[in-house]
Amino acid sequence: MDAEKKKAVLVGVDGTDASYKAVWWAANYTKHAGLELQIVCAYSLPSYAAVSFDATYSALGDDAMAHTDAQEILARAKSIADEQGVKASTLIVTGDPASVFVELSRNYHLIVIGNRGKGGLAERLLGTTSSSLPAYSYCPTVVVPFTDDDDKLLHLNNKITRVAVGSDESKWGLKALQLAADFAASWDAELTVLSAVPVYGASSGMFSLAPSQEDQQHIVDSYLDDLRTRVEPIRDQYPHLDINLKVVPGSAVDALAQASAKNDVVVVGSRGRGGFTGLILGSTSQGLIQHAQCPVYVVPRKYVEASELAPQEDVPASPEDVKPTSIEDIEGVQKVEVKAAPKEKAEAIESIIDPNKQGDRVPDASDQVPDASDDQADKH
Repeated sequence: MDAEKKKAVLVGVDGTDASYKAVWWAANYTKHAGLELQIVCAYSLPSYAAVSFDATYSALGDDAMAHTDAQEILARAKSIADEQGVKASTLIVTGDPASVFVELSRNYHLIVIGNRGKGGLAERLLGTTSSSLPAYSYCPTVVVPFTDDDDKLLHLNNKITRVAVGSDESKWGLKALQLAADFAASWDAELTVLSAVPVYGASSGMFSLAPSQEDQQHIVDSYLDDLRTRVEPIRDQYPHLDINLKVVPGSAVDALAQASAKNDVVVVGSRGRGGFTGLILGSTSQGLIQHAQCPVYVVPRKYVEASELAPQEDVPASPEDVKPTSIEDIEGVQKVEVKAAPKEKAEAIESIIDPNKQGDRVPDASDQVPDASDDQADKH
């Protein structure tokens, strides 16, 4: 096993149901991948009771009680991991979680966080496009949604069967494609590779700027040819991988958001053509992460750049600013020994975060492949 695969998965928890759902996903993933799991609870004084945790556990500004509350949250999270057959270790982070998590990301294979919208750890780690953990970490980040836009609880499958990736010709898009293929192959899942074509239709005065239908078809065909070329090395690497190619007219984010309703994971680079970072992370009205109906696996810029600096290595080795730092040397990080909460607490939490957790998602009309008028598809 190479050094990258030996790295653990880190999942953040703050006492919210959304963060416990992230623990469930992370434990299920680490069990499948044969990796270790570490669970971290973060708080900061004096406002942890109102912001960091999901309930007012103790007196505002009381560090000792805050630490005790964090341990209780970790115990519940650890019991969820135990239910998945994963023995997790635990950490507590004090101070600004955004900066600490970025520093921690040097040491991990993957960081997983839940997304519940406003407040708590999720908001502080997702933040804006200028400070978001998925965009600026040194390892990929998976953001696990809790509910859809209508506040309907989202089901998560134990087995990943379908993976989608947004790909363009940028190095960010190519890295996302490679990681999506690796991820899909590890689960023996179907991989859908998406490329978005701009929609032309604007007009100015007497002259229309929109191409003819024939020209538009040529544009779509050109995108599909480019997509086939990009995917060819993946087909060679994974000849048995079931790959679909889809060229979708319109916004890449809209296409990926729609794909999130039909897939178990959506993979995307945090950079790309057309300011992709802003589109993927963006505001709550525009960002893919806020509207996705399945976990979003974000491949960050620093991870891609580190990989380029070590083309002969399996692990991204890089200059001083991206070398792993011992966890013990990171200010505000403390390893703690926490016993898992009783099994019944894990079962109670799991019944809240996913009432149908043992079942498979039943395909519906949205799972059907759109007709040719909606997009162009190419089946492996």
